[in-house]
Amino acid sequence: MNKVIKVYCRNVERSVEVPGGATLGEIAGILGDELRMTPICCRVNNKTEPLDYAVYQPKLIEYQDCATGSGPRVYTRTLCMLLYAALEHVLPGSHLRIEHSIAHGYYCRLKGVDDVPDDLLAAVEAEMRRLADADLPLERHQRLTKEVADMFEARGLESKAELLRTTRELYTTYYTLGDVCDSYYGALAPSTGAVSVFALHKYKNGFLLMPFDPADPSRPAQTVEQEKMFGAFTEYLNFNNIIGVRDVGELNRCILRHDEADLINVAEALHEKALAHISDEITARYRRGGARIVLISGPSSSGKTTTTKRLAIQLMTNLLKPQMISLDDYFVNRENTPRDATGDYDYESLYALDLAQFNADLAAVLAGERVMLPTYNFETGRREYRGNSIMLEEGSILLIEGIHGLNPELTSLIPEEMKFRLYVSALTTLSIDDHNWIPTTDTRLLRRIIRDHKYRGTSAESTIRRWPSVRRGEDKWIFPYQENADAMFNSSFVFELAVMKDSGESILRGVPSEVPEYAEAYRLRKFLSYFLPVGAGLLPSTSLLREFLGGSSFKY
Repeated sequence: MNKVIKVYCRNVERSVEVPGGATLGEIAGILGDELRMTPICCRVNNKTEPLDYAVYQPKLIEYQDCATGSGPRVYTRTLCMLLYAALEHVLPGSHLRIEHSIAHGYYCRLKGVDDVPDDLLAAVEAEMRRLADADLPLERHQRLTKEVADMFEARGLESKAELLRTTRELYTTYYTLGDVCDSYYGALAPSTGAVSVFALHKYKNGFLLMPFDPADPSRPAQTVEQEKMFGAFTEYLNFNNIIGVRDVGELNRCILRHDEADLINVAEALHEKALAHISDEITARYRRGGARIVLISGPSSSGKTTTTKRLAIQLMTNLLKPQMISLDDYFVNRENTPRDATGDYDYESLYALDLAQFNADLAAVLAGERVMLPTYNFETGRREYRGNSIMLEEGSILLIEGIHGLNPELTSLIPEEMKFRLYVSALTTLSIDDHNWIPTTDTRLLRRIIRDHKYRGTSAESTIRRWPSVRRGEDKWIFPYQENADAMFNSSFVFELAVMKDSGESILRGVPSEVPEYAEAYRLRKFLSYFLPVGAGLLPSTSLLREFLGGSSFKY
């Protein structure tokens, strides 16, 4: 007979006696209505685990539903498994690739199919609903990695097999749904009934997998138009196809061949070419009498600052004289910063900026006056004046960089023809494998963790704690304006997570296991473990990644 153990459940704020070896799902059943939710996963000692995880020792547990904590990621992974299984039933042998998030959904392609037939999409969605209604178990297995890789290769899942053969893990976890097997890099729900809210919509050359709407989990998310964003993604996906590095397995193979230096050089050249094209477009507008101000916007850690500096160089080659202003230097003093709904400082708010001072300075600059510019001290949280000034002259063009650059309220008094809007984002186009993409937010979060640790004296724990607030701010203040951009610049690199691996893992290991932020730190460490490392010494001194890793020839 199993001994009785005690687990402390944060949801009910008390210890619970359970049989040793009971699964998290069984413990949820013991708690019953007291839990007041339908859990999809659980954090055990601040690590996310599936509900079939067995507990043999006293633990700290916290159940999460589909809309909280790790729940949305578990829901989405499970939905992807459901989609793959349905496709295997409806169109056996089809090659599914889930490429990236777009338009509030996940963009999917079928290899060799440039126009997904309506009846096929309807049949796949109907099969997904049948599987969800049947509430079939999703069974978790562990086997030797070599055996799993061979199994995936035999089923036509070459990208998964390649990844497993380059990560050097002894054992691999995978899931089965009936006769369909797949792998996902994190927990899945215990059964298909947990993901009953979804939709499929035709989109471009493929279709969108729509999860639940975060604002109302009882209905699928609604698509939004993101034509320019989709074009930026597509351009880089085509680049990945040309260089033969579409997923982490292929990147790791490139590193094992010692071809990473060539890959870095080509990717850096792509950045330079894109910025030169944008510079030429700005210059053409300038010479027609417009584009006196370039507004450069983008979410946190998208690389706006380095993009601005490199764009300035390109504009100088076009015989213009760029002058730069950073909106970050117009933050109000920390104690005057507005707070969000949780009571934290809301640095993403437009009103975290001293709009009155910014507009007064901008008006003076455009009037030809010399203006003293502030500098924001992130360590003290106060604005300072250090003797920096700006004055426009013949041939000058003003570059204004900051997350609110595309917000019409920021420059409402400036005629539209005088403005050129550039949106910068790290649109990660590298996939883990064909069914697992790399969220753009993960790349940006890792950049921010490394940068804040190195330059702002901020721990990874603190950065992770603030990240949900940052994301809420982006949803409110940045993303609604991104399609207003005149141009988009993708600041991501196909190799960058391999370069950030060593620094990122080292900093993330500093997050103590007893804090809630450990769950995210552990997930990111696990994610980075799939990459073979690339030394940062191979990066040129002008690389955008130097903004986060250090060693840049630019001054920040």
